[in-house]
Amino acid sequence: MRRLLDLFKNDQGATAVEYGLILAMVFLAMVGAVNLFATTTIDMWDNVSNEVRGG
Repeated sequence: MRRLLDLFKNDQGATAVEYGLILAMVFLAMVGAVNLFATTTIDMWDNVSNEVRGG
């Protein structure tokens, strides 16, 4: 029983989980920013292409 209580007192795993959640949030923010940047860049080059073609 004592070992089971000691297991619940150990919080090293909780710190790893917190760092994992922070890393996941940073990754999602990066994906969103790259997606927004890519869409804007594609639209810009589409406009350039249309202007060059005379459309």
